[in-house]
Amino acid sequence: MKLLLLPVLLPVVFALAALVTPAAWRRAREALSILAVAINLACAIALFKADAVFQMPWLGFGMEFKLRIYQFSGFILLAAAFFAACVCVYSLSFMREKPAHKQFYSYLLITLGLTSGAVLADNLILMLFFWEGLLLTLFGMIAIGNKSAFKTATKAFIIVGISDLCLMAGIGLTGYLAGTLNISQISLPITKLGGIAFILLMIGAIAKAGAMPFHSWIPDAANDAPLPFMAFLPASLEKLLGIYFLARISLDMFKLNPASSLSMLLMVIGCVTILLAVMMALIQKDYKRLLSYHAISQVGYMILGIGTCVPAGIIGGLFHMINHALYKSCLFLTGGSVEKQAGTTNLEKLGGLGLKMPVTFICFIIAAASISGVPPFNGFFSKELVYDGALERGVIFYLAALVGSFLTAASFLKLGHAAFLGKISSENNNVKESSWPMLAPMVTIAGVCVLFGLYNRLPLETLIQPVLGAEKLGGHVFYGMPSNVMLIVMTIVVLIAALINHVIGVKIGGSGLKAVDHIHYSPVLIGVYDRAEKRMFDPYDIGLKLAVAGSQALWRVDRAIDWVYDGLIVKVAHFSSLRLRQFQSGYYAVYVFWAILASVAAVIFLLKQ
Repeated sequence: MKLLLLPVLLPVVFALAALVTPAAWRRAREALSILAVAINLACAIALFKADAVFQMPWLGFGMEFKLRIYQFSGFILLAAAFFAACVCVYSLSFMREKPAHKQFYSYLLITLGLTSGAVLADNLILMLFFWEGLLLTLFGMIAIGNKSAFKTATKAFIIVGISDLCLMAGIGLTGYLAGTLNISQISLPITKLGGIAFILLMIGAIAKAGAMPFHSWIPDAANDAPLPFMAFLPASLEKLLGIYFLARISLDMFKLNPASSLSMLLMVIGCVTILLAVMMALIQKDYKRLLSYHAISQVGYMILGIGTCVPAGIIGGLFHMINHALYKSCLFLTGGSVEKQAGTTNLEKLGGLGLKMPVTFICFIIAAASISGVPPFNGFFSKELVYDGALERGVIFYLAALVGSFLTAASFLKLGHAAFLGKISSENNNVKESSWPMLAPMVTIAGVCVLFGLYNRLPLETLIQPVLGAEKLGGHVFYGMPSNVMLIVMTIVVLIAALINHVIGVKIGGSGLKAVDHIHYSPVLIGVYDRAEKRMFDPYDIGLKLAVAGSQALWRVDRAIDWVYDGLIVKVAHFSSLRLRQFQSGYYAVYVFWAILASVAAVIFLLKQ
């Protein structure tokens, strides 16, 4: 089915056309980009219900160019096309005066094509080809940001690149064990080698999704990269692609079950990611940086849900994947709206923007309520399913997820209060609402958040539940109100507790921005936070320090070797030559003496043999 090539090739062709368009033809480049994402979205809609394969010879040795679309890949393809269209329309206004808007549109379209290729690929080597291509566009989209963006782009390239090396090793081992590289034909048990292969592939998947410890480039990119990049990649496409691949290896390629230690590993990674990232989000004083830590934290719920290996948790994790892409991209777009109109995302310089930017504020409220798990928005229903699966596996996992929800709600109360409520500063008196190209995507995505909450049957029945299939679901359906009333009550209690915490914090601190300072500066946490803000726990910075220490140690070894050869040996040779010269006096009698002495010694030696 050659139509499968369109979502891969079409965006790349339009990207090249946009790149060669003269700089003065800005509107032509924007028109090309909009046309590309519109056609791509139409192709994704047409292919959504398809079940087809496109196959042709490629590299030999089992490495075929094989694309396959079925329910799951069609769902991810459609979601990627939708978010690309939204971000492209949004960028018409946001990127208009940016010097790198020409490269931005090209990178965006190439990223879309590569993502489509990675989703549709049914051969692990082909998938790796598209997957690694995304590493280049990731670098490019960050690097075109501000003056310090190149350093951040390098950091992202190294972190993701290291995880991709693990992915390569995992693909090689998986192909060896399965005897094939075709994803749809792989079904391996969790043996010792199979477990190693799973872990290597898992590292590549969760790193792409932005889970800990492969996360630290994301907050830096929030400061340095163009804001639409954050809504496009860390908030949506990378989450979709990373969690999609994690689901494929957990549900299809390997026979993961609740009794497996790998299931426990996934749940632990999920809980750690939830808690540590949301703790960092809580204390941020920049709109975009706060959102970036939540983009990391929410991945934990997806990994936790899939890691439970029970239907409720898996469905919840996949539902949370699409929900997160919706509300987090919407939140980043509201942040871009604030940055565009107010000129900053520093929360200390914001306040009172709710009346000046009412549409942006309403979209923020919807998206913030969704990510906080407030009923009846979409995030509430996906979190309840994750809670259900986590509780089935162990109360400790449920409690970790619940604490994460409390801190999420607390941080978004702080963010909304600091940015949109309170007194407006004199600098922002003339702020106005954003233009329609920026508002339309926000309103659309916020509307889908409401739709997927009030009518969650639509995404669950149409998009999510078919991934597991009727046999694994056992006839059970997960749409509608959650069946466990206790979980609903606990969620509401946690949300009320977060609101009370915010009210008390505002009274203590005197402003919305300081609403969580009593947590930040508590005796138990202040030292930990101080070290975290100094990047003492950043794996990348730790790695750099170790690399510097290692290079210095090797430099000293190198200098020592040079001293031995260029210094010590030379001096020994010089000293020895001076001593030997004493025996080379030039007198014939001395030479005869040494010759006779040597002859006597030789005779004695021979007589003893």
